[in-house]
Amino acid sequence: MTGTAGGHTARTAPALDIDAILDDPGTRIVVCCGSGGVGKTTTAAALGLRAAERGRRVVVLTVDPARRLAQSMGTRGTGELHAMMLDMKRTFDEIIEAHADPERARQILTNPFYQSLSSSFSGTQEYMAMEKLGQLRRADEWDLIVVDTPPSRSALDFLDAPERLGRFLDGRLIRVLMAPARAGGRSAFKLLNAGFGFLAGALTKVLGAQVLKDIQTFVSALDAVFGGFRQRAEQTYRLLQAPGTAFLVVAAPERDAMREASYFVERLAEERMPLAGLVVNRVHRSPAAALSAARSAAAAEDLEARGEHELTAAVLRLHAGRMQLAAREHREQEHFISAHPTVPIAQVPAMPEDVHDLAGLREIGALMAA
Repeated sequence: MTGTAGGHTARTAPALDIDAILDDPGTRIVVCCGSGGVGKTTTAAALGLRAAERGRRVVVLTVDPARRLAQSMGTRGTGELHAMMLDMKRTFDEIIEAHADPERARQILTNPFYQSLSSSFSGTQEYMAMEKLGQLRRADEWDLIVVDTPPSRSALDFLDAPERLGRFLDGRLIRVLMAPARAGGRSAFKLLNAGFGFLAGALTKVLGAQVLKDIQTFVSALDAVFGGFRQRAEQTYRLLQAPGTAFLVVAAPERDAMREASYFVERLAEERMPLAGLVVNRVHRSPAAALSAARSAAAAEDLEARGEHELTAAVLRLHAGRMQLAAREHREQEHFISAHPTVPIAQVPAMPEDVHDLAGLREIGALMAA
């Protein structure tokens, strides 16, 4: 589609029909993804509230500890809305407890290396979000699961986390550390011992004897559940590709965020994952859009030169700045639309203050669906 903006031909995107997605009983998972700081959590909460008030039983899986999402929330409709905050370490612990015998689970859970890994390893948060999503879907207690993906530097981290964790588990160092435990008998261990002893000596100098021992103990104990990690990651990946899933890419109308959104849209296409559309948050508009930035600035300059109506001149300057900002945001969105002309878009105007209650979330949901 095309239109005119400022005398130039402008490309416009198809409108994103949020309510059609939320009302479709076949839609069981909505994933809100995007780079950090673009309003994913607010978007996920607003979608969950709107879906619940339109009659669905909804759980929002979030990593945001904000008070508004830390407990079950009431709605005005016939549905239900629950919020579940992702406890990364607790989710990791549950995996170990479910897939290892009690003694092996105890060895893993009390291991210092595991305690550090489960809390801070790069990609663990994204992996655990996918793990928890799989658990919630298998439980089949909700009509709709809305996922607020972790606040990563890159939107792609959510999709890359399982592979990254798998690379860590398959890494050469891990395999070497695991070799003595996998060798079985003492004679097999002796065959490995020379090479391993050389490496262990070098690692001991770098890490210290106790740290190396903790890592070896952890790796040996975790060996039994490695396959389970990959299997569930693959299952969740297939779940994300299924027709009942809808990805909503969330962005702000800024260069880096829109570029990240473009990368993510392309990646979803490569992975054959169902993209529903793009939500652009914090879009700046003006109720006096007919007054251009140039005319507003010229009028302000004229008043200032005559020393008249200082307040009016200041307002005109503010309007000129807002119109310039709106023009920059429009250009950034046009770049995205030119690259992805078929991706539906919903715009959410910038709010005068942060959204912190149900009324604000309700308003955001209505603006997305407008």
